[in-house]
Amino acid sequence: MSETIFSKIIRKEIPADIVYEDDLCLAFKDISPQAPTHILVIPKKPIAKLADAESQDHALMGHLLLTVKRVAEQAGLSNGYRVVINTGEDGGQTVDHLHLHILGGRALAWPPG
Repeated sequence: MSETIFSKIIRKEIPADIVYEDDLCLAFKDISPQAPTHILVIPKKPIAKLADAESQDHALMGHLLLTVKRVAEQAGLSNGYRVVINTGEDGGQTVDHLHLHILGGRALAWPPG
């Protein structure tokens, strides 16, 4: 996988508003929020996109979802939130590093776009 801005955030080479970190992942506020609360959860393991995850990543994938739950609770999103994983160009992915968007803080419309 090529170097991304998220790789640099993981290594603390560029600043980010980090709200959660453990051995497997990192969560930080999106610099271009699409909702009042917009947080990204990224694995520290370099996986370019969801379609590239392998069977040996199953524990990490579950950990990412449980981290989303924890971070959403910490952010006070008790009325609900949306979790989005953009995958590939047609899916709207702009950074080639798997990331989960937590969007909340307001009622969200459907379909999303």
